[in-house]
Amino acid sequence: MKKLKLVIGYLIYKLIATNLPQSYLRINKFSHFLRAFCGKLIFEESGKQIAIGKKAIVSRRIKIGNKSGIGEYCEIYGTCYIGNNVLMAPECIIYTRNHNYKKKELIILNQGVEIEKPVVIGDDVWIGRRAMIMPGCHIGNGAVIAAGSIVTKNVPEYALVGGNPAKIIKYRT
Repeated sequence: MKKLKLVIGYLIYKLIATNLPQSYLRINKFSHFLRAFCGKLIFEESGKQIAIGKKAIVSRRIKIGNKSGIGEYCEIYGTCYIGNNVLMAPECIIYTRNHNYKKKELIILNQGVEIEKPVVIGDDVWIGRRAMIMPGCHIGNGAVIAAGSIVTKNVPEYALVGGNPAKIIKYRT
């Protein structure tokens, strides 16, 4: 039954919901409802009042908390835990694995991929547009990730980080 639910959710999402207009327009409340409904069918766990933006690419191995959103055109690959009240701007990318490349005697194509490292995003986090979060990173509660940042390390609670690689700029007060 669970597999059937997943297949139905993905079919509705890929064929219909992802192509509907963005839901912040008043007339498009159906878009918001349908994408959230698909999320509840697809994700491992889904809180109340979630939002999924237009054309977002999502993994089934997502656990998302209450009142959290995935922005338009975001890409989430692999296992990702998203807390409550998380704001994710458009075009964010969350990776949970990377290609192996260290053995110079082998071409990169033949080295396979790393073991998956889940990403954990705490509660009350804001992730700016086009931010990228790399495998295994933990984003602390209340953190802010500046637009265009590439997060390669864990982010402490209430830190505002930015840059490539992302560095602590200041803390929320």
